[in-house]
Amino acid sequence: MSFAPGIAGKHMMQAAFVVEDIEAAALAWARTAGVGPFLMAPHILIEEYDYRGTRQSGLDFSVALAQSGGIQIELIQQHCDNPSAYRDTIAKGGQGFHHLAVYCDDYDADFERYREQGFAAAVQGRLGTLRFSYIDTSAVLGCMIELIDVDPVQADFFQRIAAAAQDWDGKTDPIRPAFPA
Repeated sequence: MSFAPGIAGKHMMQAAFVVEDIEAAALAWARTAGVGPFLMAPHILIEEYDYRGTRQSGLDFSVALAQSGGIQIELIQQHCDNPSAYRDTIAKGGQGFHHLAVYCDDYDADFERYREQGFAAAVQGRLGTLRFSYIDTSAVLGCMIELIDVDPVQADFFQRIAAAAQDWDGKTDPIRPAFPA
């Protein structure tokens, strides 16, 4: 099954885990669960973002993403000590489940729906033209919910993740660059 950006909306399309060593975690997922290959984007820098209503700068993290059937597995390693939604639930040095993500057809309406229920955004930001937020639903759901605005560049990336998994033999190149040179 491949990722279908036309199916944006209220379904959960991604399960994300904060890890201490992203390469070791990706290899463990491939070896243990047969999930992969992981497309790695090292040292993503978000210049400015809002953390719990306060403007921050310089969030440095890496992600590795793989498709497993209808769900994407995201591994996240934060490299800096700046405040973030990742550190809100997983302390530095630890690892574990962090959030479920929703790819939103109507980001503003989805964001407002959570706000109307009394949930706050732990983080709001942009990566290029892509808007995203981590809604702190952890007290009710046990995890955060990430809202991702539909974006053509992101949709293409999600398609590449799904395509890589389709014919993967479970062994060859379990970690690959997300954006080859």
